[in-house]
Amino acid sequence: MYYKELYVFNSSKPTKAIIRTYTKDDFQELIRIQQEAFPPPFPSELWWNEEQLNNHVELFPEGSLCVEVEGVICGSITGLITNFDKNHPSHTWEEATDNGYITNHVANGNTLYIVDICISPPYRKLGLGKWLMQSMYETVVQLKLDRLLGGGRMPGYHKHADQLSVEEYVEKLILGELQDPVITFLLRCGRTPVVAVEDYLKDEHSLNYGLLMEWQNPFLSKRPN
Repeated sequence: MYYKELYVFNSSKPTKAIIRTYTKDDFQELIRIQQEAFPPPFPSELWWNEEQLNNHVELFPEGSLCVEVEGVICGSITGLITNFDKNHPSHTWEEATDNGYITNHVANGNTLYIVDICISPPYRKLGLGKWLMQSMYETVVQLKLDRLLGGGRMPGYHKHADQLSVEEYVEKLILGELQDPVITFLLRCGRTPVVAVEDYLKDEHSLNYGLLMEWQNPFLSKRPN
């Protein structure tokens, strides 16, 4: 079970937070957070359901974390273990996560794959998403996995798609010439781009692209020649 206490800053005020493994007792709060983070017209059937959450805590509790601030659950991050081959990176979110049910979790795999990260809107300026991601990096190290990996939406891409290829868009994000709400956040978390994947998920703002981004285990990574 994972448990960590820390302080986050609400403006200039230190505020105590706890990151821990979520349990069945937390399911209704986790569903509430999804509803707050993804309100209509976002399809309600895409919010977490109890069967998915039950699979998370049964199949891979190490990858099922939530964050509390002053006793209120206000965010979560979920992962599974898979085998990732950089020579064959293309896949969809549904394929990688079994549509969020994670029945394809591979205990002896090489990669922690991020299924979802979600923060309730009133708490989004506290840096909780970055702390949840950091906690998953710690899980990667603890389990001696090669990397953390996940596909990021690119909700800003539709504004530039008539002028830039997806690769050119990513390059401008890396150079700091453009900002993207998701990809720039993941860069700030220490994730690095691997490859843009077509038809990763249904998202018109991303033109259905997802950018695979990784964090390599520094205790296993080899320095480039």
